[in-house]
Amino acid sequence: MFKAVLQWFGLSLVIGALAGTASAGFLASLDFVTKTRLEYPALLFLLPVAGILVAWLYHRHGKAVMAGTDLILDEIHSPKQVVPLRMTPLVLLGTLITHLFGGSAGREGTAVQMGASLSDQLTHVFKFEGQQRKILLMAGISAGFASVFGTPLAGAIFGLEVLRVGRLRYAALLPCFASAIIADRVTSLWGIHHTVYKISEFAPLELAPLGYAVFAGIAFGLCARLFSQSLHHMIRLFKNGVSNPMVRAFVGGIIVIVLAALMQSDRYLGLGLPVIVETFNRHVPAYDFILKTLFTAVTLGSGFKGGEVTPLFFVGATLGNALSWILPLPMSLLSGMGFVGVFAGAANTPLACTVMAMELFGTQGAVFCAIACIVSYLCSGHKGIYHSQRIGVKKHVETN
Repeated sequence: MFKAVLQWFGLSLVIGALAGTASAGFLASLDFVTKTRLEYPALLFLLPVAGILVAWLYHRHGKAVMAGTDLILDEIHSPKQVVPLRMTPLVLLGTLITHLFGGSAGREGTAVQMGASLSDQLTHVFKFEGQQRKILLMAGISAGFASVFGTPLAGAIFGLEVLRVGRLRYAALLPCFASAIIADRVTSLWGIHHTVYKISEFAPLELAPLGYAVFAGIAFGLCARLFSQSLHHMIRLFKNGVSNPMVRAFVGGIIVIVLAALMQSDRYLGLGLPVIVETFNRHVPAYDFILKTLFTAVTLGSGFKGGEVTPLFFVGATLGNALSWILPLPMSLLSGMGFVGVFAGAANTPLACTVMAMELFGTQGAVFCAIACIVSYLCSGHKGIYHSQRIGVKKHVETN
């Protein structure tokens, strides 16, 4: 056992260093392209051309890695071949292009794919196969997630929880936690700072507030289901309607431009971090979560690259903010609950999201965030944002 611990800890050091460094470079670049887009709003009009470029890059060089995060999950479930190293530069470049020209996307998918593809290259070095390689990929997922959000414990649990609904693979416990913590520290050592979210007011742990939290959780779960189904439906719609991936992305870019013009706002473009921060401090339009879902579904559904999680944070935080008009709970608390709750339902990862809430907001509102995550998970259905996620145990078990 001592030998195995030393070996996996050594591998975790390498995985954490690789994923943390990749995420640091990605986050710094993402910050630069976002500032550039805000400084030159006219870049949005080049989004259709950017879509052609992203689609061409993947059509020409990335057919083997087109499935993205789902490819990583499939390789863990049924290992076939080492994830091509080209996944890292392709998803990095594709995501930066998407954000530079105003696409509505996230960053988690990029970090997870970079972390997993980089860690899987160790398979060539150590001739891993079977269980060893599965754990290697899970550690890469954890490292990528932890380093991009600054949540090492949530990242570790995410790598364990995301594969199968209702099942954890404890054999990967040490590599996932060690890789996640090291990756987060490496990213910080590179001088990267993460956005701070603060819940300013809390509710007492009494029957009525806890009951309101359950109602909020139901809303978050239904919203998570809406987001997942909208995304999958948009992907099918684009694929069935337009066979050429470059034309598909061009059309998607046009639609995003039209939607932004109709709204007369860039509020729903890019990551949307300023809006997320805003939800903790003052009321925002109650329709924000619907529009962000639409912008993201069109962007990702038409072939642009990026993740789903930060848009889910946006959707959840704005929905929680809107619920503060009808539920007698503090606005910032509901925004925080929605931030993690909708993500928990859409990704089927209630444990990771509960821990994420404690890492981001502190422990004072942990019970309310846990209720939001668990109830959302139960109400969101079995199909989330990841096609390759499998059902280990059904969410609802009969008692008779």
